[in-house]
Amino acid sequence: MSAVATHPAPGHREVANRGLLVVSVMLATLMQALDTTIANVALPNMQGSLSATQDQVSWVLTSYIVAAAIATPATGWLSSVMGRRRLLLIAIGGFTLASVLCGIATDIGQMVAFRLLQGLFGAALVPVSQSTLLDVYPREKHGAAMALWGMGVMIGPILGPPLGGWLTDAYSWHWVFLINVPIGALALFGVAASLPTDDTRPSRFDWRGFGFLAMGIGALQLMLDRGELQDWFSSVEIQIEGALAFLGFYLYAVHWMSSDRPFVNLGLFKDRNFFASNIFIFVLGVVLFATMALLPPYLQNLMNYPVVTTGLLLAPRGIGTLIAMMLVGRLLARGADARVLAGIGMTVTAYSLWQMVHWGTEVPAWLIVEAGIVQGLGLGFVFVPISTVAYSTLPMAARTEAAGIFSLMRNIGSSVGISIVMTLLARGTQINHAEIAARLTPFGANMATMPQLSSAANLAMLNAEVTRQATAIAFLNDFWLMMVMTVVSIPLLLLLKPVKGRAIPAIVADH
Repeated sequence: MSAVATHPAPGHREVANRGLLVVSVMLATLMQALDTTIANVALPNMQGSLSATQDQVSWVLTSYIVAAAIATPATGWLSSVMGRRRLLLIAIGGFTLASVLCGIATDIGQMVAFRLLQGLFGAALVPVSQSTLLDVYPREKHGAAMALWGMGVMIGPILGPPLGGWLTDAYSWHWVFLINVPIGALALFGVAASLPTDDTRPSRFDWRGFGFLAMGIGALQLMLDRGELQDWFSSVEIQIEGALAFLGFYLYAVHWMSSDRPFVNLGLFKDRNFFASNIFIFVLGVVLFATMALLPPYLQNLMNYPVVTTGLLLAPRGIGTLIAMMLVGRLLARGADARVLAGIGMTVTAYSLWQMVHWGTEVPAWLIVEAGIVQGLGLGFVFVPISTVAYSTLPMAARTEAAGIFSLMRNIGSSVGISIVMTLLARGTQINHAEIAARLTPFGANMATMPQLSSAANLAMLNAEVTRQATAIAFLNDFWLMMVMTVVSIPLLLLLKPVKGRAIPAIVADH
């Protein structure tokens, strides 16, 4: 039955060494966030070293994404049964061990299996770290807590490509995974020393609900990750995955309505702030990860920057995010309206994308750095207020489960965003190439200065330049789409209810 506390609830847990706990969970979050992007730049080296085909090596990324997506919704149940401390220790230890196994893998089968294991253990790190920080800070300091936690979540994917490129170039691809060992060890010992044991609440595992939801999420992630490679719904594989995704989500919705204790409580979406915040974190996932997926090939393929230089040009984005998070945490602590701050962040993010829309094939390096810093500022201003408001009207007992859903929506947003922009990039390049080539004839004024047009070498050079310009236009169209998406989502901030910084809702406990 449910009972409501008859005296004011503190709204947070007291811990002896909060500083050590904050650093430890930030390290755990950073380690997991890094691995979402750090392996991308090392794939060509892995492919040769592991004697894998292009399709096989793509599973190094796919296996991690799918495993993490399927396991994330289980975080709430695992936390209630095992306790946050034990779950966090197992997740950190397992993730670190799986990273070592990835670093010493000798064939593609081992690598995919160990990446699958890494995704399963890493799924709980972000939501448990987030809910832990929310619980050890009083409500009026939740903005500062989310600013600290957000540094790992937001900066990890940004630092992943440059760090992965440098490790691969200076050492080998093995260190892309082995770099997690010192980080994981520090996080493990820090959590063990600072996070007290919490209460557990044994409950029956909803196998049916887990099966339906795992089928839906797993099939959706596979469809999004492999859609472009398989030419989307012209492929039988993608058709099957789309049908399984729809069936899995439909069956889970029916199961949720008829179950007393469902695997994931979709009733949390009845909370207006949590529902609206999930929409925004989805959009944020699209913009952040889609941009990070587009910029490396833009800089390397169009502008011929080496991997290390590309990483250096992208790194200042993290500086903008750090500045924004430190500033917005203080503003929230002083009672600033989270909706206004998020609106400013969305506007600044849209402006950075507008800057990128005006790039070309010879854009100066300082413009790339400037747009990166501006976008980092905007994303930081959005992430912290939205992460704070999402849990502001939820009971304390629901935070871990809610954090799992919140993290899942961000991950799905990133998968959707990457799939959309990569598909549009490939198809846009083909369309633009045809349009440009159709306007190049031997009799045109633009061809008069090109001697020996019949030469095979000159024709190849001409075709390469047409392809380069066509690809650049396709990139700019993707940036334009993300800018429009960002602008259109700003009015949705009106869905959020204003929350007073020191207002603490009643805590409902299940007995």
